[in-house]
Amino acid sequence: MNVLITGATGGLGRAVTLAFWNAGANLLLAGRSSDALLSLKQSLPAGEGRSLYSFACDLAEPGGVDNLIACASKCFPCVDVLVNNAAVLGPAGPVQHNDWEAWETAVRVNLLAPVKLCRGLIPRMRRGSSIVNISGGGAASPRPNFSAYAASKAALVRFSETLAIETAPRGIRVNCVAPGIMRTHMVEQVVTLGAARTGDQEFGKAREVLRTGGTPPETAARLMVMLASEAGAGITGKLLSAAWDVWEELPNHAGDLCTSDVYTLRRILPADRGLSWGA
Repeated sequence: MNVLITGATGGLGRAVTLAFWNAGANLLLAGRSSDALLSLKQSLPAGEGRSLYSFACDLAEPGGVDNLIACASKCFPCVDVLVNNAAVLGPAGPVQHNDWEAWETAVRVNLLAPVKLCRGLIPRMRRGSSIVNISGGGAASPRPNFSAYAASKAALVRFSETLAIETAPRGIRVNCVAPGIMRTHMVEQVVTLGAARTGDQEFGKAREVLRTGGTPPETAARLMVMLASEAGAGITGKLLSAAWDVWEELPNHAGDLCTSDVYTLRRILPADRGLSWGA
């Protein structure tokens, strides 16, 4: 199993890297820092007979995604699993006060880079391959003061639902994972920015996560490995919460999943809330 993981050196990225490495995968790890990638590689247990590559690139920079696709093509004859984990928080505060360049950069990293990676690597994927996109907070509900992050992640979920249908004839699965609120650099950023810019609710949640640790990143990592394995063969086009959904049981309900819109983004109608008007 050949796996490409972006954002590999972050808190979640490290957990995903270790989970796939322990599952026996060959890995191509992408991140912005060569030193951090080297440190991550050196921290992994021995894996005799397997390949471990890294590639330093900035997905926000022109050519960054193309260079990563070229690297993957050199490292692997095919890519079996793509984990689009790299993301940036983007500017905080009301949109009219946001730095526009930073807003665009967030969309470029969080949405356009994963889309371009999917577009470039799908021709190198075989039947049974899996794409996992990280949705993050704001994908399924409003996230005031983080409009760039929320909009890019919501768009990534809808793209993933669409791509799942397009790639179904090729036997490629596409899913999104909401990893939960974890103790990561992003959460530290929210606390550093302060309540005045992020809002009392966001600031309070972030500070609590720094105190308690939040959702363990290993939970989301296990979910991603499951989605990429034979157990996840019947699961595609879904947005799954690592922290709240009973995802361990989903392989037993693949038949129901493929014929329903559960775990998807959909418009809520009046009747769905017991209201008689609008029918």
